[in-house]
Amino acid sequence: MKRLLIGLLLSVCIFTTATAQNWDINTLHKINSWDGKFVRGYSKAMSKSAPYLTIGLPVGMALYGGITKNKPLLADAIYIGTSLVEAVAITSALKVMVKRERPYDKYPDRVHPYSRESSYSFPSSHTAAAFSVATSLCIRYPKWYVIAPSALWACSVGFSRMNEGVHYPSDVFAGAAIGAGCAVMNVYINRALNRWLFGWEKTPKVIRY
Repeated sequence: MKRLLIGLLLSVCIFTTATAQNWDINTLHKINSWDGKFVRGYSKAMSKSAPYLTIGLPVGMALYGGITKNKPLLADAIYIGTSLVEAVAITSALKVMVKRERPYDKYPDRVHPYSRESSYSFPSSHTAAAFSVATSLCIRYPKWYVIAPSALWACSVGFSRMNEGVHYPSDVFAGAAIGAGCAVMNVYINRALNRWLFGWEKTPKVIRY
């Protein structure tokens, strides 16, 4: 009886894994096949924007906050920047641990690589970074004109990584969860950082001049 239950459990696990893997590659194949001129151009632009915006935004905020002596803005820059560093560190560690092949290497007959990456596939660092910065912005500036473009941009980065053929949907979903999770957890971590750097319990509203 025990052997029967163990065999049944293993069969269910194998079936579930195979089904999930099929969904992953089938979904990617469909998204990767969208090769219209607008879609390709949009994906390329969004994918390339991720490193520049995720690094440039907190650095720009920090520089402006330092020059204008706007400590709340500087604190926001530190919060966004540290959330980004955490997300990238976690995804980089997971890539080395999981060592998942890029989809275009594993399924060369089903996935066309519009760009190539030297690192492993799981999870998506670009998506994690984008969602980390976008979520941080939404938390610190909860206005529709910040939330809407931030969410659209982060989701577009995730879509572009699949359309480019460099990530599975599961890579993108995991990256999004890590990025958003780091931004949320960092709210509490930065309270201690604010006390140490500025003597604040919480980050106050940005002082506007």
